[in-house]
Amino acid sequence: MNSSLRRQLLIWVLLPLLGAVAINAWLTYRSALDTAAVVQDRLLLGSARMIAQQISYEEGAFQHHIPPAALELFQSEAPDRIFYRVTTGAGQLLAGYTDLPVPALNFPLDAPYFFGATMRGETVRVVAFFQPVIGNPSALPVVVEVAQTSYAKVQLSNKLWLHAVAQQLLILALATLLILLGLKRGLRPLIRLGAEVRMRKEGSLEKLQTDGVPAELMPLLDSFNDYIERLENHTNLRSSFIQNAAHQLRTPLTVLNTQISDAVRAPGKAEAEAPLLAARRTLQQTTRLVNQFLTLSAAEAYVPVMTPISTQTCCEIVQKVIEDLAFQAHQKDIDLGFERSGTDTVVSVDPSALREITVNLIDNAIRYTQAGGVVTVRMRSSVEKLSLAVEDNGPGIPEQSRHRIFERFYRTGDTGTSGSGLGLAIVKELVSQCRGTVQVQVPEHGGHGLLMLVEFDASSAPG
Repeated sequence: MNSSLRRQLLIWVLLPLLGAVAINAWLTYRSALDTAAVVQDRLLLGSARMIAQQISYEEGAFQHHIPPAALELFQSEAPDRIFYRVTTGAGQLLAGYTDLPVPALNFPLDAPYFFGATMRGETVRVVAFFQPVIGNPSALPVVVEVAQTSYAKVQLSNKLWLHAVAQQLLILALATLLILLGLKRGLRPLIRLGAEVRMRKEGSLEKLQTDGVPAELMPLLDSFNDYIERLENHTNLRSSFIQNAAHQLRTPLTVLNTQISDAVRAPGKAEAEAPLLAARRTLQQTTRLVNQFLTLSAAEAYVPVMTPISTQTCCEIVQKVIEDLAFQAHQKDIDLGFERSGTDTVVSVDPSALREITVNLIDNAIRYTQAGGVVTVRMRSSVEKLSLAVEDNGPGIPEQSRHRIFERFYRTGDTGTSGSGLGLAIVKELVSQCRGTVQVQVPEHGGHGLLMLVEFDASSAPG
């Protein structure tokens, strides 16, 4: 199933945000714990100071009073318990709980001392405050201890954390909404392009407009417009091909109709024989023309199966084609020969395409070479490439016209041949499909004629 671009963009934008929210939630939780601990410590210290201020030494004894405000500081919804104890520097209990944990022996006397402990099975936070008393014969200060269980602390930290997380989730929800709006607006040009393409008439090859299109979409539009241009060129070539094909078929079909009509009107069998023979030749030429139409159309859509084959295998394919066309050459008394040179190598090529290329090159050479001429096929191989050359001593092609011989239906002047002008177009298409090259050269003997050279890069060379 096709996934939504909007959904993918939203996911990839929200994932980092969710990660940031998760990390921030953890940091906020740690901060809430620290804040609740600070609040609890300040309440404990404030309570201890209130109790310490009520301690005095009069008439040879310590006087003390626990003010209610010192314990009311801790009032909250949490069911916390408050413990306190007041002792002299010598350890004499003046007030409070005897089982309240005592601070460590090495605690400093010039500052409050906070520590955690367990009181009657519950975790408590304790502060020890040291209060010097005027008139106290002992140099040691009075020790005031206040302890509180942790319910209020946990409640406060959770409240702070949940409040912060709620704000972050609200911000995330608003960010998601804004992102969706931004995506809707940002994807509007893409949606507009889709609507523009859907509204086009069938067969329209007009390029897409690039006005107002974001820079990120320009590569896509450029590629699409380039494809439209290539498709238009292909369509024009197809249309031209169909028109030329119709023209090429109309002439022999008209001639065939005339020849058959002449044979029908002939008074006797002897008079009808010549038109019928001519009609048969015309029908054969038309059949070959249709076959070449089909071959060229198949070559344009052909997907070659590139196979590593040796030079020997290539030679066998070429020799088989020469054997098949030997009768055609014999009819014109043409000397059709084959030469091979070079070291054995391996080339990556489609065997079927190689055979079709060879057929069209040799057939074209035989058709355009005069009777009694010479057509030579050469296979040359090296470590770097494999070349197939078809040379003839026919009339040749003027230099100014050689660049057109691969065009469809192109024929040079009135040569008196029955060619269709498609053979070399088929060769060029198949050679291109097999990633080779084809060239027109002057014959090696330097006289009249033509040399067609096809080359393929060798894939490897055996040792």
